[in-house]
Amino acid sequence: MTVSSRLSSDNKQMVISINERFDFSSHQQFRDAYNNERLKGLTYILDLSKTEYMDSSALGMILLLKDHVHLYSGDLIISKPSATVRKILEIAQFQRLMTIE
Repeated sequence: MTVSSRLSSDNKQMVISINERFDFSSHQQFRDAYNNERLKGLTYILDLSKTEYMDSSALGMILLLKDHVHLYSGDLIISKPSATVRKILEIAQFQRLMTIE
């Protein structure tokens, strides 16, 4: 499975991990990972440490996640992107929209 998610035991963090490729083929899995979560104030951590490839559709999917997070007054953090993925995020200026660690 390319996309996995887990909610912390204290219900304060949702970690969504993307392995290998983050492109349109992962759209439904990615959406399913967070779409039913409606806890207020949840911190979503998008773990891209194992993401080797990301295309423009992935950027759009991250923006959809951002909209979901803000709808429920949460925070979104992109965690540990590889150098290649970080470069894509920087070119798209995502650091202006969310925290990238």
